Amino acid sequence: MTSRVMLISPAISGALREARFDDGCSLDAAGLRLARTAAGALRAADRGCVSPTVRCRETAGALGLDAVVVPELTGLDVGRWRGATLAEVSAREPEAVALWLADPASAPHGGESVRDFCDRIAVWLDSAARPAGRTVAVVDPEVVRAAGVRALGAPESAFWRIDVPPLTATEFSGRSGRWNLRVGQPLGQE
Repeated sequence: MTSRVMLISPAISGALREARFDDGCSLDAAGLRLARTAAGALRAADRGCVSPTVRCRETAGALGLDAVVVPELTGLDVGRWRGATLAEVSAREPEAVALWLADPASAPHGGESVRDFCDRIAVWLDSAARPAGRTVAVVDPEVVRAAGVRALGAPESAFWRIDVPPLTATEFSGRSGRWNLRVGQPLGQE
């Protein structure tokens, strides 16, 4: 049985534009306009899912996707760094940032480690593969990275080497434990 899981990254928000750890801000006007323009570009799905974050819910709404909020699709919990830019955190806690970027098992921010996050997303991806058909989910960029790392069996250090542009689709096809990956497709060009 082959399943298809398409992960769509959210449109641009202030946090994404400023390289700030997500703080629950809304899409900016340009991001909302682009998401609305892409509405109707998605093929029908058997299931629609969305991360609980504001930017993902707003993107799903603008795309016209009938989606259920799935708590397991929440982005990486960065603890006390939430709302700060990487530059600000690096200035305050350079050793903590260096550790976090070098060791996937570390969580110096008091949140979730990259390893635990990748494991959490892998569990969801495997569960999404159980029913046949097509699942479309609007998720934060780090969710796409974590799913890619686990689907390809890549080391967790690869998490930092995957760029996920706004409003792009990454499709996983196959089944749990054996995925093929199609990345970075702008919406409307399936």
